[in-house]
Amino acid sequence: MGHHAPPRVRRYPAPRRLGDTQLTHGIQLTHGTKERTMTTEPDSSADDAGPRGTASATDPTPAQLVTTSKAKIGAADLIFKNLTRTAGIGLLVLIAAIALFLVLRATDALSANTGNFFGTQEWFPNQTPPKFGVAATLFGTIVTAAIAMIIAVPVAVGIALFITVYAPRQLASVLGYVVDLLAAVPSVVYGLWGLIVLAPHMKGTQLWLNDVLGWIPLFSADAVGRSFLVAGVVLAIMILPIVAALSREVFLQVPNAHREAALALGATRWEMIRTAVLPYGRPGVISASMLGLGRAMGETIAVALVLPASFKISVHWLEPAGNTIAANVANGWGEANEIGRGALIASGLVLFIVTMVVNMIARAIVARRRDFSGSSA
Repeated sequence: MGHHAPPRVRRYPAPRRLGDTQLTHGIQLTHGTKERTMTTEPDSSADDAGPRGTASATDPTPAQLVTTSKAKIGAADLIFKNLTRTAGIGLLVLIAAIALFLVLRATDALSANTGNFFGTQEWFPNQTPPKFGVAATLFGTIVTAAIAMIIAVPVAVGIALFITVYAPRQLASVLGYVVDLLAAVPSVVYGLWGLIVLAPHMKGTQLWLNDVLGWIPLFSADAVGRSFLVAGVVLAIMILPIVAALSREVFLQVPNAHREAALALGATRWEMIRTAVLPYGRPGVISASMLGLGRAMGETIAVALVLPASFKISVHWLEPAGNTIAANVANGWGEANEIGRGALIASGLVLFIVTMVVNMIARAIVARRRDFSGSSA
C-alpha cells in the first residue's frame, strides 16, 4: 500500500476591487499530477499592471470614485433645490406684493366713503361725498359662480368619465382634443355669443321656469332677460372644458389594477367607477372644480357683456339685473376719478380675499379626502 502525500493548498491573494468590478482569486487544490480549479483565474491585465494582489498607482480608488459621484450629484441637487426654493419664495413675495398694493391703493377711498363698504348696495364713488359698497356686486359674483358650478361640474365629470371609461380609443382622442380646444377659446368670444345668441334664445326657457317653478322665489320674475341665470350658463360653458380636461387627466391616473380588481369581483362598469375611479380621483376633481370656480369668480368681459350692470341684490335669478365685482371694475375704470379707482381697487381686494379663502377651503377638503391608496399624488 503506497503512501499518499496530503493535498497541498495553494492560496492566492485576496480579491481587489477596480471601481465596480471585483477580480476574484480563489483556492486551487492540487494532488499529484491532477489539478482541479475551484474558481476562475484572474485576468492577465492584472499581471501586467503589477504584482498580483496590488493595484496600479493610476487606478482610482473606490473612495475617490464615490467622492466624485457624490460631488456631481450633490452639485446638481443643490442647484435644483435652490431654483425651486427661489420659485416658491418668489411666488409668496408676488402674492404679498399684490395684497400690499391693493391695500395701499384702497385706503384713501375707504377713508372717504360715507357708506358701509360691505352693506351698501349703491355704487357712487365719483360723487361728493362718495358712497359705495360691494354688497350687490359680491352677491352677484357668488350667485353667478354658484350657478356655473352647479351646471358645469357634473357635466364635466361625466365627460371625463365617458372619455376615460366608455368611449373607444379613437373617439376618446377626438373628444379630448375638442375639450382642450374649447378651453383655449377667449372669454370675449363666449361673452359675445352669450349676448347675441344665448340670451335671446333663453327667454323661452326662463318663461317656462317661471311658469313651472314660479312658486320658488329664485325662479319668479316679472320679466326675463339678461339675468343671473344667463350669466351663470355662459360661465358654466367657459369653465366646463377646464374642469373636464383636468378631471380626465386625473381619471387616467387610476391604476388598472384597481379597475380590474373591481371588475374581477363582478362589479358593473358603474360600480367599478363608483368604487375604484371616483374615490381615487376625488381630490383631483375637487381641485379642478376649485380652479374652475376661481375662473368663474374672476371672469370679466363675458359677464360684463351679458349682465345689465345694475347694483341691486335680488333673489329673483330670472330678472334682468345684477352685476359682479370683476365686471364692475371693467365697466367703471375708464370714467372713475381718483376715489373711484380706489373704490374699484378696494372691491378687487375683496375678490382677492374671497378667492384665497375659497382656495384654502379647497385645500383643506382635498387634504381630508386623501384616504384612498395613491390619491395623495
